Amino acid sequence: MSGTPGDAAHRDDAVLSPRQETILRAVVERFVATGQPVASKHLARSGGIAASPSTVRNELARLEDRGFLRHPHTSAGRVPTDAGYRYYVDEMLPSLPAPSPGVALRAALQPGAMRAEVTDALQRLADDISRATELLGVVTAPAAPSATVRHVEVLRLQPTAVMVVVITSTGDVRKRIHTFSRPVDPGLCDWARAFLNERAEGYPVGGGTLEGRLRDPSLSVTERAFVDSIAPALLDPDTASAEALFVGGRARLLSGHRTDVDVIDALMERLEERYALLALLRGALTRHEVYLRIGRELPEPELQGLAMVAANYGVPRRNLGTVSLFGPTRMDYPLAVATVRDAAAALSRYLEDVYE
Repeated sequence: MSGTPGDAAHRDDAVLSPRQETILRAVVERFVATGQPVASKHLARSGGIAASPSTVRNELARLEDRGFLRHPHTSAGRVPTDAGYRYYVDEMLPSLPAPSPGVALRAALQPGAMRAEVTDALQRLADDISRATELLGVVTAPAAPSATVRHVEVLRLQPTAVMVVVITSTGDVRKRIHTFSRPVDPGLCDWARAFLNERAEGYPVGGGTLEGRLRDPSLSVTERAFVDSIAPALLDPDTASAEALFVGGRARLLSGHRTDVDVIDALMERLEERYALLALLRGALTRHEVYLRIGRELPEPELQGLAMVAANYGVPRRNLGTVSLFGPTRMDYPLAVATVRDAAAALSRYLEDVYE
């Protein structure tokens, strides 16, 4: 399962001993199940750890020193860190038996169950994977590579805020708001609208040809800087409309994780800024394995109490989108991994007839 290039940093000094792995696994799985810090006396009583209570305490202290566990000030127990979850996912999860999808999810993933319109299938899948895991299910729709620019508007909303609206040949309306450190001249917005329509109309959104057409050497420094600032509205293929994401389980996530309210609120804000969430999922499209980001591996500080598990779906030689789950780092990783893997495979089988 894929992480970031720096994910192996927690193993620079050595791999954990079998006993330390057993204790770390016990802490992770107990904390995921209860949400409460795990005390050494519970581990000593629970069985499966062939060590005395004093040895367990010493091993917990070593795991904390190495950054796999932390010790909340208000509790005698310990909880996993991002590095602890990452070690569990990379080193232990592959050898654990994969959870079986529940009856409802198994039925939802059968070929005959995903029928009718593609959009209906994507929304139902987002709902089903959320219901199976108690996490937020997010499915990205296949991109429309044939969409071209039909019209561009550049609107000055406030002295320092400009909104770019792109209408495509498929009827998609894409909006991006850009903020500037200084007031923007209204005349510059009018000029940019005319320039972008002249240069972009009829060219594919996000295409390299369009990027080249916006690089006009005759532009002044001010014009060049302004175009560069607002060009992502046309050049980013993931700046999609509200239809590009299918989300399931908002209410379920909010009600089920009240102790993680700050990070859940941040995730809900990103759902409103859909292009930001699509950019976050872009990495999964280049992978051929389940893709995880845990805590600080996520790029935005507001999301660093969350974890993301994603897998791409598609047809041979072409990835079309991602199936993903979001939730607190205290999630059931074996279930989340098995769910996105099975759902992505089922969606790929369903789409073979549509795209081939």
